[in-house]
Amino acid sequence: MRGKIINLILIVCAFMLGGGLTYWLIANPLGESEGTNTAGILGCQYTSCENRVVVETTGFSAAIDKVYDAVVMVKNFQKGQLASTGSGFVYKVDNKYGYIMTNEHVVDGATDLSVLLTNGHEVTATKLGGDEYLDIAVLRIPVSEVLQVATIGSTSELKRGDVIFTIGSPVGEDYYNTVTSGIISGIDRMVTVSVNSQSDWIMKVSQVDAAINPGNSGGPLVNSNGEVIGVNSLKLVDSSIEGMGFSIKIEDAMAHVEELEQSKTIERPMLGINLLNVTDSRTLASYGIKIDSNIESGVVVVSVVSGTGASKSGLEKGDVITKIGDEEVINAAYLKYVLYKYNVGDKITITYNRDGKVKTTQVTLTKATD
Repeated sequence: MRGKIINLILIVCAFMLGGGLTYWLIANPLGESEGTNTAGILGCQYTSCENRVVVETTGFSAAIDKVYDAVVMVKNFQKGQLASTGSGFVYKVDNKYGYIMTNEHVVDGATDLSVLLTNGHEVTATKLGGDEYLDIAVLRIPVSEVLQVATIGSTSELKRGDVIFTIGSPVGEDYYNTVTSGIISGIDRMVTVSVNSQSDWIMKVSQVDAAINPGNSGGPLVNSNGEVIGVNSLKLVDSSIEGMGFSIKIEDAMAHVEELEQSKTIERPMLGINLLNVTDSRTLASYGIKIDSNIESGVVVVSVVSGTGASKSGLEKGDVITKIGDEEVINAAYLKYVLYKYNVGDKITITYNRDGKVKTTQVTLTKATD
């Protein structure tokens, strides 16, 4: 009898202890301190809660509010008909005008332009200047129509995984000023694009996974502080590809903006050679040029233009240019990309291969002609 009483007491104690422990765990999940909103048992069971990354979402709408009313829909009219639409944003004002940045390809060929503001006003816009290589154009509207001016940020501290937003008008007016979000997927991507119907230009861009659709071009890429860090320009389009958009870095977009505001043509330098890629073996053979099979990248001098910097540098037919300064020249598109970082009159160092020997020479850049 005494044994049964002892067993009963032990069972009651076990239930009381188990119930108390269960209550304590519910009230105080493992790894969670009082007054915090953290991951609880599953979030900190195997790792230290002190090392967790907490993403705050409450400030996202506030960041968008800082730039939303600065964004406009750009309408491209050709011969009285609406030909296409895109996006843009007001980046500065003066006493008379508000200045809008967009893509050159958004306004290309326009006979008339207008912009639609977030208050519903549609305003006639004037194109001041544009550049097809930068893919940047500048428009202006009366300052009285400006609702907000975007804050220009920087990509100097941009990191993969940073949260970003885009604002633009995809596929027309029905979806005016749509906001999409994502992250920085890649930094300083080198993308080959067509200029003058030729795939001969490289753009250094930020890769994002936020939705960028037709009509988003020219709109701002915005960081979590509400600052513009890029101009949305292009995306990879293929049935097997999703979420690969690209944005021109704001520093590159702003580099020549004063010239565009003044309707000036951006002056670019010329090396002074006719060239082919080392991979163009058949065409090179037609010029009587044969390249060592060990050389896999670079551009080949087919001829030197008289009166240019190259003509005074000692470069000859058959030389393979592999570097400008410290930057690799992979092909003709890369050569142009690197070359256009310099100004007319700059002296640059060219590294080239001649008959299997690596040589260098100095070239003073002259003004490019048509």
